[in-house]
Amino acid sequence: MAFYTLLPHRALITVSGGDRFRFLQGLVSNDMRKVERGGTVWAALLTPQGKFLHEFFIFSIGDAVYLECERARRDDLLSRLSRYKLRSKIQLESCDSFASGAIWGDPIATLLNLSDESDALVLRDGGVVYRDSRLVESGARWALPPDTANATLEACGLESSTPEVFDDHRLALGLPDGSRDMEIEKALLLESGFEELHGVDFQKGCYMGQELTARTHYRALIKKRLMPVLIDGPSPELGTALKVAGANAGEMKSVQGKRGLALVRLDAWRNATDGVLDADGTKVTPSVPAWMVLPNEKKDAPSQS
Repeated sequence: MAFYTLLPHRALITVSGGDRFRFLQGLVSNDMRKVERGGTVWAALLTPQGKFLHEFFIFSIGDAVYLECERARRDDLLSRLSRYKLRSKIQLESCDSFASGAIWGDPIATLLNLSDESDALVLRDGGVVYRDSRLVESGARWALPPDTANATLEACGLESSTPEVFDDHRLALGLPDGSRDMEIEKALLLESGFEELHGVDFQKGCYMGQELTARTHYRALIKKRLMPVLIDGPSPELGTALKVAGANAGEMKSVQGKRGLALVRLDAWRNATDGVLDADGTKVTPSVPAWMVLPNEKKDAPSQS
């Protein structure tokens, strides 16, 4: 069974004008040449010091590039991008002509007529459906006219669901969702899975914040990871400290039912009895998803094929 849902906490901005690809290439963590060729990417905007500011999916339709970002922080993203406009021939605008959402389950590739390419995109009924390029299991995303989105997706054989059910799906996979899971101006991309989830390109050339990201990659400096967790007890609130024998072991991020994400201090977790952490009396057990590569583990990053 395949499902779809609107994600009301996500929204779009557009970057148009002749310099749109070059402008974004110097700012975001992924390679805009993939988008220029008709694909999609997941990427981030960083501070000059290499800390997380925004994450977004990027795709192109016609003469505009679209960034699917956090709705509540859309104005902040627009403002930050505007600071770097200078003499670039671009226009930056909020876009409310499309609603945004997610698709997951099987067999979505067949139902949506998506190719096996990890960055595949298809035009559909005035909008687009495209693969979530992070993992095959992630599913797909959509940006469609709000008045016709439900009809379009149900005509593809998809069943309507809710953001909460999708959250359970993404948390099981260990996928971050904006500032709910990555602290603004503090989180590092490689702590948050951007390398294995194909959100950073180490061959693309310079972009803002590249130096710290590259140094962390090549020197293997990661000491914390954002990890999926199972929760045994009352759901911890966002930001609840994780402990091992009273010592700091990280903090909770997103929670949905008995699943969540937590930023885990790896050394503390490895020393925990049975790998269980304490979140103000609730037992929290991190796990390592198949795609994740922890320090000192000899394991190839997964293919997107």
